[in-house]
Amino acid sequence: MARLYANENFPLPAVEALRRLGHDVLTSYESGRAGQAIPDEEVLAFAVAEARILITLNRKHFVRLHQRYVDHTGIIVCTVDPDFKALAQRVHAALMTQHQMAGQLVRINRPG
Repeated sequence: MARLYANENFPLPAVEALRRLGHDVLTSYESGRAGQAIPDEEVLAFAVAEARILITLNRKHFVRLHQRYVDHTGIIVCTVDPDFKALAQRVHAALMTQHQMAGQLVRINRPG
């Protein structure tokens, strides 16, 4: 399964659901990097250094970073969805269809 890094705006219940699906998810809180106003470039650099795919709700900024820095371990940008289990299922399904995440940007949209 995938190694993910959830930045601090990604909901913990969705993190927990991804873990139940077998993914290795490290949160910014667990890494000691939460609540520090760390610039997005450094968040992405940390994910790369840890060989983890970044997962976030911060779509606008990380889409821009993907366009500037194509040498990353993968970025998943999601729309807000209060159905955390469904969000995790959509992320899981997307990860299962990707053969290689390095340098890829995947968009997960809430249906409807």
